[in-house]
Amino acid sequence: MLSFSCRAKATLSTGSASKMSTKKGKVLTKGAKQIKEENVSTLSFYVYMALGAMGIHFAVTMLLFEFTVLTISLTVFSAIVYIGSYQFMSYMARATYSESGQLLDPGVDLNMEGGIAEHVKDLIILTSGVQILSLISNYFWLLWLLVPLRGCWMLWKQILAPWFFAQPQEQAEMTEKKMRKLERKMAKRHQ
Repeated sequence: MLSFSCRAKATLSTGSASKMSTKKGKVLTKGAKQIKEENVSTLSFYVYMALGAMGIHFAVTMLLFEFTVLTISLTVFSAIVYIGSYQFMSYMARATYSESGQLLDPGVDLNMEGGIAEHVKDLIILTSGVQILSLISNYFWLLWLLVPLRGCWMLWKQILAPWFFAQPQEQAEMTEKKMRKLERKMAKRHQ
């Protein structure tokens, strides 16, 4: 899936022109205010993407095609996906303020790599693409089947496969005391 998020990596370079070496410093962290501002811009970007796709789809369908039951139902489903995704992301990014108006918690960083917001953003991108491509052919609506396929793949990869193919737990090494005790038990049984 696609993900449009900007990430900057900083590395420090030292040394002469003939001998260049790079040092990896500690990972830069974002401040609460920066996370809040980036969340607001991320939410507005995806709202504009959804509104743009819906607007283009509606305008082209009005001008060139007719509204069939399939088109109406899939467009309504697109709107539900957009609204649900936006509500979920805005809930995740909800900031909390103190009584004096100071920012206490900026909410979850929507641009965090590997977070659930990344998958929600991918869903909005896929829905926008499917909606625009459906103007060419209604068969492009079938691309939405990538969502449950991706969900099943993630379920298999992160939950089921490790559980099915987990190595059996190794027995804890017996201490010397336990070994002597076991040897005494075995000796008593064989007498």
